[in-house]
Amino acid sequence: MPLAIKRATLDDLDAVVPLFDAYRRFYEQPSDEARGREFLEARLRADESVILLATDEGRAVGFTQLYPMFSSVRTGRLWILNDLYVDAGARRSGAGRALLDAAAAFARNDGAVGIVLETTRDNATARALYRGAGWEEADTQWYSLSFTAHSNA
Repeated sequence: MPLAIKRATLDDLDAVVPLFDAYRRFYEQPSDEARGREFLEARLRADESVILLATDEGRAVGFTQLYPMFSSVRTGRLWILNDLYVDAGARRSGAGRALLDAAAAFARNDGAVGIVLETTRDNATARALYRGAGWEEADTQWYSLSFTAHSNA
């Protein structure tokens, strides 16, 4: 069975959680699969996110998580591609590109006016992947204001 992308459900949490934990560790967060499971389960139960899961030969190799938002300027729904992760052993297999394409297709089929993502300027590998998939680098500048972490999912 070749590379496949599907929309994850609660039944897929066992496959997604280790990938989500690895993704968080990539961003220098402590490993905590229980916390990750709780967070993902809450998002899926409340229909607050869409998770697309990539499998290769039946083995989970990557995921992307999308969150809905709205654009007042464009007066329509946007999707934020918030998380994209491919297991180190599956990189350069096409899984990242397949997840990007599946996310774009999902947003388009949902009637969204667009899909957005953010990455650091020094993430050359990811930026090359996004540009190769037809994404455009925006001229806008994102700002953030962080608050103290809390334990609520």
